[in-house]
Amino acid sequence: MTARLASGIRVAALLRRVAAAGGFATVLARGDATAGSIAIVTRDRGETQVLEPVLALAGGYEWRTAASGESVDSWVERARKRDPDLWVIELDIPDAARFVAETASSD
Repeated sequence: MTARLASGIRVAALLRRVAAAGGFATVLARGDATAGSIAIVTRDRGETQVLEPVLALAGGYEWRTAASGESVDSWVERARKRDPDLWVIELDIPDAARFVAETASSD
């Protein structure tokens, strides 16, 4: 079994990757630095959505849309009440969902 990177390190790496790609990223809610889950709010071409990692059938994790549009804020509020260790990161970068899928490891 391989060791999992701490959430704080994964978030910091994501923020740097977004900046290096010419985008903007910020932490909307700070979670547990060691083992907190991460949800990502994306803003791309006027569309807003929340991506969350889910266990894939083939093993590991993949990102899926948990909420979009007007329901994003209420989803984040409910999720933080359920899991106060949840990190919520906002990305403003072209083709944000694809960027997350290609660069944000959740395993």
